[in-house]
Amino acid sequence: MLEVLPRQSEPMQKQKHYSEVFASIQSLLNADSDWLAAMATIISELHNAFETFDWTGFYRVIRDDHLQIGPYQGTHGCLDIPFSRGVCGAAARTKMTQLVDDVEKFPGHIACSSSTRSEIVIPVLGKKGEVLAVLDVDSNGLAAFDAIDQHWLESICQLYAMRYPQRPSV
Repeated sequence: MLEVLPRQSEPMQKQKHYSEVFASIQSLLNADSDWLAAMATIISELHNAFETFDWTGFYRVIRDDHLQIGPYQGTHGCLDIPFSRGVCGAAARTKMTQLVDDVEKFPGHIACSSSTRSEIVIPVLGKKGEVLAVLDVDSNGLAAFDAIDQHWLESICQLYAMRYPQRPSV
């Protein structure tokens, strides 16, 4: 079992911890599982490995231009988010990672939880470049995420997309 990385960690310690989490996720996804079980496994591993991760979850594309909540850990999340709203919508719309140091300064931020202060959202792209889902991680601290988080979370989303390269039928 992986230890929890404390909120205040050195970059090298954080890199090492992410590499361990990535290896753990990679080994767990080698089992024969479906796309939803894989999402739940990824969320569980991430949420329990980092003290800064106060809400961790996937939002899935289940109809055009809308995200619906998928597996998550933390308090409740928004149930449905259009691509036109919020940080998750921006990640889905632009197909680019959104790293937000202060959600209060993000135009159109949706406050699913009043305690969220910073956020990182990574789009999960299918084999044709379509958005399958977004990985959303929230923190109750300002500027909780950096380039190290971005690199590793993008790598985890790419790992997922390689294994499940198209939108599953719901």
